[in-house]
Order: sequence, then structure tokens, then C-alpha cells
Amino acid sequence: MHFDLFIMKSLLHKIIPRPVINIYHFLMAFLAAFYYGFPANKMVVIGVTGTTGKSTTVKMIGEILEESGARIGWLSSLSIKVLDKERINPYHMTMLGPRALQKELQDMKKKGIHYAIIEVTSEGIKQHRHLGINFDVLVFTNLAPEHIESHGSFENYKNAKLTVFRELGRSKKKNFAWLDKNPQPKIIVANLDNEHAEDFLKNKADRKYGFSLETIEALPEKTKLLRAESFRMKENGSSFVLDSTHFDIPLLGEFNIYNALAAITTARALKIDFLTAKHALAKIKIVAGRMEKVDNDKGLNVIVDLAHTPDSLKQVYEALRKSYFLVPGLKNMICVFGSAGGIRDKWKRPVLGEIAAEYCDKAFITNEDPYDEDPQKIIKEIAEGFKKKDKELGKDFAIIEDRREAIRAALSSAKKGDLVILTGKGTEATMVLNEGSMPWNERKVTEEEIGKL
Repeated sequence: MHFDLFIMKSLLHKIIPRPVINIYHFLMAFLAAFYYGFPANKMVVIGVTGTTGKSTTVKMIGEILEESGARIGWLSSLSIKVLDKERINPYHMTMLGPRALQKELQDMKKKGIHYAIIEVTSEGIKQHRHLGINFDVLVFTNLAPEHIESHGSFENYKNAKLTVFRELGRSKKKNFAWLDKNPQPKIIVANLDNEHAEDFLKNKADRKYGFSLETIEALPEKTKLLRAESFRMKENGSSFVLDSTHFDIPLLGEFNIYNALAAITTARALKIDFLTAKHALAKIKIVAGRMEKVDNDKGLNVIVDLAHTPDSLKQVYEALRKSYFLVPGLKNMICVFGSAGGIRDKWKRPVLGEIAAEYCDKAFITNEDPYDEDPQKIIKEIAEGFKKKDKELGKDFAIIEDRREAIRAALSSAKKGDLVILTGKGTEATMVLNEGSMPWNERKVTEEEIGKL
């Protein structure tokens, strides 16, 4: 079903003029918001956008707000939560289509939600899915090249994300009896350590906040800074200090410190204290399929993660080098990865190969989601990047098209104390091959193959 829809959409985009498609998306979004009664007007709506870290940041913001006693709901690529009910996102879309999005927001409104946290994507904005959603807070996590072929250029990709920030200052302010007598202010929160932060912060808002791990010499105009200090990686998480408050989070990687800072800063902008954020983040559970450890009795360190862009893959590899390799006796990092086919960014394939050659001691290049493309073509393009970098480093890699077989080979090649990292399919429930979609659970497949060792 997923594959058939992909093929149909690809064909329609080839034969229907872009302006016609644009009008269609605009009308569908407006009609959906109108039909469901513009439910976003009855909640404080927090939008989280960026290249990476969106879903984890959504979860962290939600957990902090819930710790404060607020009634919360969120819509992310991983899950949909309303009060204490959380379920896996069944729509196979990071930012839901307009009808599903408005329907879920209406459900939140009916249940008296105070804060709705939404993962916002460039593709969703391009298709006007944000139409009819009056955002109150916008959070910028980071920006790196992605979806270039879909948008036409990196600038177009960035401008799509900037659209909602430009609209923020012009949107109507809301009043809530549960909040206070004053209107809810319009707020921008941005990662100051990303070179594009100022483009997002220069838009009109009542309050602007920036977060950082670095020394900031000059702040964008009217921006308050929250800077973390004494940050360090540990075997089972990370820690940092923010305004004399010590934070411990049970998540690996510097990128998760940035995600935590985005959430804490958002909460602070909403007048929630650091101690509430500290307590919420200290007990946050690992996001399934994101730096998730697969326990076993074979003495292997096995991690599953969704990383599928050059930026996210590099972050994951660096995080593991800085944290897991603190473990005495840890030897080699063995990587299993691929890249998606279809209309996805083809430019990144050799780049992924170069990154793997730089960080991995041994690599297995395999299928991810080839869609209607030749899987071997995708794999060979990744391998070209690996070989280019490999001339300098002399690393070992293998090509195994069947992903289960690649996982089996990686696990079989690992020795006690080695780290096996599988990326690209961490949170997904299907794999889309040329012949159609098939169920896929990376963790379950990995556990099955470990059991055969």
C-alpha cells in the first residue's frame, strides 16, 4: 500500500504542473482546518523544526510540560500522544497530512489539552499542511542539507522552514483562562551554535531565546541566552550545568544535549523552572530506535538508530566514539547502513559512504528503502564514497543487498567487546522494496540474528 501510493504520487508529480499541485495542497489544508473548526486556536501550539532532533525534542518538551502539571499532546514521526495515551504514529509521515493533522488536533481540543507540540517539516510546509495552525512557539533545532532534490536547492529548503517563522509575528495572539489574563506571547527558540540561527531569530516575536554549548560573542538582537557548561559524555548518558542547575540525561551523544537544551529553553520561555525540567529529563526513556541498545548475552555492544542523513550519521558515530569507547576493552566499530531510493536525495549516498569510511572499522553496505530504484545502483553509489575515503584509511567494507543477511554478517564478524551500529531503519515498521512494502523491525531482526550466533 505504501509503495503503491509512492508510485502514484511520483507519476502525478511528473504529469501535473507544479502550480496546480500547489493550489491543490493549499485547498486541502484550508478545507481540513475549516472542517475541524481550527482546533489549534484553542491550545498553545509549539512547532519544532530542523534537520535533525525534532522528534526527540518534541518528546522532551512534552515530558517537561507534563511534569509541570500541564495537559499535553504531541504529534511526531515516532508517536502521537494525548494526555496519558501514546500510540505509534500510524500515518507513515513525519508531519501528518492536513486531514489527519487537523483531526488529531481536534481530538486534543476535545480532551482539554493545554499544549500541543508538533513536529514541523519542510515538506509539510511546502504542501501547506501548517495552514490553519496558529503557532505560539517555534523551535529551531539545526539546519543541514536534506531534501535538496525535492526543494530544488538548500536555500529553498531553508526558506520552506523559515515560512512559519515569518508568519509567527503576524499571527493572532490567544487568551486562555487556564494560563493568565495576558495573551500568550509569540516565542522563538533557536540553536545559536548553528550557523543559520540568526535567519530564524530575526523574525518578529514577543520573546526570543537562544541556547548554546559555545561561547557567544554577539547575540542576535533582543535574544536571551541559555548556555550550558561543564557538559560531558558518559557511558550511559550525558550531563551539563545550566545556570547552576546540574542536569543528567540518560541519552547518549552531544546532539541529545542540544535536544535537551532546546526543550529546557522552550520550557523556560513558558515560565517553567529548571528543577521541573531537571526532574523530567532525568527519567526520560530512551526513544525507541534512537541510539537504542540491543541487550544480549554474547558480550557484544549493539546499537540501533534511525540516522539516515550525512549530518545525523556523523553525529551518531561521533557520539559513540566519545561515549561507548570509554568502555574498557572496546575494540572495533562495525557499521551496517544504506540509503533510501525513489525521489530521495541521491547526492548524499557517496557522502554517507565517506562518513562510514572515516568512523567505522568495518562496514556492511546494504538495503534501506530502495522503492522503485535498483538496490545495487544505490549501494554502488554509497560504495564509491567509501572507496574514495578508503584510499586514505584502508578500511574494510562489504556489500550485502539483503539487510537481514548484512546484519547477520556484521554480528558474526564481531568479537566480544566490539560495537555493532545499525543505522537507517531504527524507528520504522516497514521496508519498501521494488516489489512492495514488507514489515520490518530492526531491533527484532537484530535480536533474532543474535540468537542464532
